[in-house]
Amino acid sequence: MDLKHSASGAAESTDSYIATSKSTDMITPKEKESKATKAANASGEGYKVYARRWAVLILFVFYSASNAMQWIQYTIINNIITRYYGISDKWVDWTSMIYMILYIPLIFPGSWFLDKVGLRITALVGIVGTCLGAWIKVFSVDPSLFYVSFIGQAIVALAQVCILSLPARLAAVWFGLDQVSSATSVGVFGNQLGVAVGFVLPPMLVPNSENLETVGKDLQMMFYLVAGLTSILLVLMIFFFQDKPPTPPSAAQEAAQRLEGMGEQQVSFALSLKNLLTNRNFIFLLLSYGINVGVFYAISTLLNPVVLKYYPGHEVDTGRIGLSIVLAGMLGSVVSGIVLDKTHKFKETTLAVYALSMVGMWIFTFTLDTGHIAVVYLTASLLGFFMTGYLPVGFEFGAELTFPEPEGTSSGLLNASAQTFGIIFTLFYSELLDTYGDVPANMAMAVMLIVGSLITAATGSDLRRQNAQVATGGGGSGRGSVAAAGGGVVNAAAINP
Repeated sequence: MDLKHSASGAAESTDSYIATSKSTDMITPKEKESKATKAANASGEGYKVYARRWAVLILFVFYSASNAMQWIQYTIINNIITRYYGISDKWVDWTSMIYMILYIPLIFPGSWFLDKVGLRITALVGIVGTCLGAWIKVFSVDPSLFYVSFIGQAIVALAQVCILSLPARLAAVWFGLDQVSSATSVGVFGNQLGVAVGFVLPPMLVPNSENLETVGKDLQMMFYLVAGLTSILLVLMIFFFQDKPPTPPSAAQEAAQRLEGMGEQQVSFALSLKNLLTNRNFIFLLLSYGINVGVFYAISTLLNPVVLKYYPGHEVDTGRIGLSIVLAGMLGSVVSGIVLDKTHKFKETTLAVYALSMVGMWIFTFTLDTGHIAVVYLTASLLGFFMTGYLPVGFEFGAELTFPEPEGTSSGLLNASAQTFGIIFTLFYSELLDTYGDVPANMAMAVMLIVGSLITAATGSDLRRQNAQVATGGGGSGRGSVAAAGGGVVNAAAINP
């Protein structure tokens, strides 16, 4: 089978997309296309977006979710895992942190791999790793076999390198300019969906039982369920996940493909990386993004002991509170993506969402001990709406600040920053929690978000991608200037809107 292309070759409907349109809706079906739209297409000023783009995006969402759901799989039932395997809670924390640790050294090879082989091959490598790791866990159900479970978790963690950098790239390759932010939000939504399932499913499938044999059977059921799901997704990805549409959806994508077809010299990955790391505004975003997402990782990893301190025996509620955080974040992601597509106010939106994340953290800190768990649900949801809703906003702001560098590289660096801060904050938060309690630990995280808000305020609004699209007039004869917008020779495979 040709892994570069889907086996499906059936005709499909396309939507005509005019790059200068301010609407996020498609214009008219092909059979009812207006004379004006036909004229635009004839002159090269119109671009087609294909209906299959939604199928590719939705398949990616479930693929991403299948990996992310395993991140928090152990820590959300921390007390049960420690008792069954006879290990310390620090080892359980490491099942979460292994995701962060393995990602950091592999981000640069992963970004290079994505640029080299494209979306399809990268995604297939990721789903194979996710599926393999899930099946290894099936054979770890014995109190003496925690190391087998950890090996499976490590393989799944390795596979995330082929996932986290894909949303911005997939959106750029398949969607028009006025839909790219929303598509990125939906792509990030997949990771959040997986985390949500990872919060709520383990406490339901593996309830707290005094009988270790019963716990083992419940763990076996959970592992088989996840392995079966990832196997189904593997088959679907092989047959239906495509690399790119037949024609480009925007001026920038057309310029990229034209340069690639002409055999233009490509900027090396090292030079692209140098361009990113010497971009002052992007460095500020790296710091602020890492702080925000790092705080989220720390809170998610240690949510079980924090909630159970005030509400003993509420393991299922702990999972549902985590679910509330992520579901609210999904809504926040979608709202943020729509706001960005409508207004293109990237700096303002980023700062507003960040500041409200900080406010939500302070509220969450001082409402845990009210004695009413419904209050915790509410404040956790408020925190999640802004904190996890920030994820696609950061990705898109990064793509704007670094155009025409590869989205895979810029988003990869953002993720690496998040993983680094996630490790530091998780260890720091755990130490504060054990030594001083949850209030000082949560206050420390809130202070970090204040610092992140100040860094965001200092970040300049250099919207290079928007400026490049304006320079091309949304298409037509001016498209060639997209290449020049980056200053000199650019990576033909990387000029994505």
